[in-house]
This record gives sequence, C-alpha cells and structure tokens, in this order.
Amino acid sequence: MKTDDLIALLATQAPPVDRHAPARRFALAWVAGFVAALLLMVVLLGVRPDLEEAIALPNFWFRLCYASAIAAAALWVTGRLARPGVRVGGAWAVLATPVALGWVAMGWVLAHAAPGTHLPLILGHTWRVCPILIATLAMPAFVAMLWAVRGMAPVRPRLAGAAVGLLAGATGTVAYCLHCPELAPPFWSTWYLLGMLIPAALGTLVGPRALRW
Repeated sequence: MKTDDLIALLATQAPPVDRHAPARRFALAWVAGFVAALLLMVVLLGVRPDLEEAIALPNFWFRLCYASAIAAAALWVTGRLARPGVRVGGAWAVLATPVALGWVAMGWVLAHAAPGTHLPLILGHTWRVCPILIATLAMPAFVAMLWAVRGMAPVRPRLAGAAVGLLAGATGTVAYCLHCPELAPPFWSTWYLLGMLIPAALGTLVGPRALRW
C-alpha cells in the first residue's frame, strides 16, 4: 500500500472531532468547583443567619456582583489562555473593570465617611481571616479547573495557572458572600481581592508543572 493511500485510509476512519467538548469540560469543572465551595462554606462556616434581611440591602448585591463579574471575566480569560494560539485581547480589560469599579466604590465611601471611620471601614471585623477563608473555599475549583485546562494544552502555563487561580478565588468568593457579614465596599474591594489573589499566586507557581503536556 502506498503512503498516500494509507493516509487516506486512516483519515476516513478517524472519528469526528467534538467541537463542544472543551466547553463541556470547562463547564463541568467550574460547576463542580462551585458546588464544592458552597458545600465547604456551609459545613465549615455556615450561611449567615440574617441572610433574609441581608439580601434586601443593595450592598449585598453589589458585593455579589463584584465577585461574580470577576469570576465570569476570569473564566473568559482562562478559556482563551487554555487554547493554543488564541489571544486574550480585550478580555484583560473586562477582567480589570470590576476590580476598578470596586476601588471606585471604596474611594466614594471613604470620601464621604466621617473622620475616624476610614480604617474600621477597611478592616471591618474579619480582615484577618477573610482572605484565608476565601482561598480555602477556592481549592476545589482550583483543582477542577487545573484538570480542565491541562486537557486543553495551554502554551503559557504560568499565566494560565494564574488565571485558573484567580477564577477559583472568585468562585470561592461568590460562595463566601453567603457567609460574610461585611458589606462595606472598602472591606470587600480590599480583602476579597486579596483572597482571590492567593490562589492566583499559587497558580502562577504550580502552573508550569501542573499544566505541562
């Protein structure tokens, strides 16, 4: 058999490529990570007892939208970094937008706060544990998304690992919103972001090895 005939024969027997497989892989990993983060939050921390009253407050939804917007943008960035030859492009600006809006909200609140209340508004009551708890809740999504991205053959594993960590941190933050009593923008625009950056830093460190292919 000639080489060309062999190639043609093998090509006719190749199964069709499922173009939706990467999206399903990403969706499965993220949903699994988010559900696990919610379960960890309930078991380890518990849902805040006044949740019914809290959801009537605008700051509760501002905070939740802040974390959700970062998660959505980080998912977009991660998906693009996971595919060889795909540029991130404007996704970086989309990712930076909710972070910047959080800082704007912090500046507005602090500018209108009474003298002597600025530091309490930033520190709240849980600043010592908030970033650590967020990073803890992020671990299931971190592991799941590393699995998803590893199967996509990323060519920039360190940057992809950082994006995975940020996505996991934002996912854990969304779950943490159902427990955290802090609603002031100066608090969550500072400590929530730090909590997200902890797994992002971890992803930067482990990305070159965990995402190797």
